[in-house]
Amino acid sequence: MKKPWSGRFKKNTAKVAEQYTQSISYDIRLYKHDIAGSIAHAKMLAREKIISPKDSTLIIKGLKEIQKEIENGKFKFSHELEDIHMNIESALISKIGESGAKLHTARSRNDQITLDMRLYLREELNEILKLLRNLQSVIMTIVEKHIDSIMPGYTHTQRAQPVLLSHHLLAYISMFDRDYERFKESLKRINILPLGSCALAGTSLPINRHYVAELLGFEQVSINSMDSVSDRDFIIEFLSNSSILIMHLSRIAEELVLWSTSEFSFIEISDAFTTGSSIMPQKKNPDIAELIRAKTGRIYGNLIALLTIMKALPLTYNRDMQEDKEPLFDTVDTIKMTLSVMIDMLPEVKFNTKHMAENSEGGFSTATDTAEYLVKKGLPFRKAHEVIGKLVSYCISKDKSLSGLSIKEFKKFSTLFDNDIYDYIKANDSVKNRKSYGSASIEAVKKQISIFKQLLNSIPTQKNI
Repeated sequence: MKKPWSGRFKKNTAKVAEQYTQSISYDIRLYKHDIAGSIAHAKMLAREKIISPKDSTLIIKGLKEIQKEIENGKFKFSHELEDIHMNIESALISKIGESGAKLHTARSRNDQITLDMRLYLREELNEILKLLRNLQSVIMTIVEKHIDSIMPGYTHTQRAQPVLLSHHLLAYISMFDRDYERFKESLKRINILPLGSCALAGTSLPINRHYVAELLGFEQVSINSMDSVSDRDFIIEFLSNSSILIMHLSRIAEELVLWSTSEFSFIEISDAFTTGSSIMPQKKNPDIAELIRAKTGRIYGNLIALLTIMKALPLTYNRDMQEDKEPLFDTVDTIKMTLSVMIDMLPEVKFNTKHMAENSEGGFSTATDTAEYLVKKGLPFRKAHEVIGKLVSYCISKDKSLSGLSIKEFKKFSTLFDNDIYDYIKANDSVKNRKSYGSASIEAVKKQISIFKQLLNSIPTQKNI
């Protein structure tokens, strides 16, 4: 099959080379973005009198017909034509003749592919933003249902202080909100038109790049043509943001795994999101949550792959950059599917709040509250810390809890203790007595809920194709 560059070459491309360099097997998903960019380009060429209105009309009509053929499964793709751009252009020329050959005026595959990738990523990122808000809303529903449910809070995977389940889950809403903001901010750097940069140096033809930007909904036009065709920062930034998001998803997945064990018994994950064993009939495995953990490494790998591809490339375009697509496509697919499965799985998780509350009383979890009691009585915190440390050691030797001590025993360690100490050493008291902004008290949690609910209503409206 004749190549667009065949005028320079005397030998045909080797079949093995065609197979090795083709990208149509995966960049086929860019077809509507490629066609949208081509339609805008054809309109601009006619507007600036670079091609005739008749040619522009034929090109646009032909491109729309090709899009229908692709979507109806009637279009025949060829590996010999390498990529989505050449497949569509070749079909257009076959369909409308010489007019189709004018479409590539004042553009290159170099600026064409980065345009397609930006259009694609802009569209997909808006879907990811919606999924993120959906996940936060799902978690918020659970938060409000369990607003006063007490559980143990942990540091170093050891019981630390009593907290509210609602407060614990709001921590994830906070994480996902930062993810949302990172993705939203990155839209500014994605939404820049590269088309018109051509191969690397622009064109001598009187094109109007700002008109194309307006047609395609781009907020900016790239300033430097060499940077335009060689920039993959916007993809790397997306992969980086995705790596942070999948890390957050992995953390909540890990807690689902831990909490569902018989050792914790805090939750039961629905049968719909667990699997059994091929040999042990009693098993109920949290495989979905485990796979979320595993896919974190996959996303990290995609980021490292593209960073490595780009790390030593001289300006401007190099064929190495063809390898940017599969890491991007895989990351988009993995992130969207992981968010979707988490959105469906979390509402079906049952929380054993009674058991969680019982566990919050153990491990001397109100020791800090007891120390703060002494601080309120005038004792410096470091001295109070030492007193309570000795008190806890005494309790362990006597196999007692703090609430099981008599006031006489308390006073052995400090004369500042009085009968009101019993208002500080239960898990309920610990949560109730929290005063600081953002803490794990019910009042603080209600404020957090109010703040996050306002944020959950903010979904960006970005023009898509």
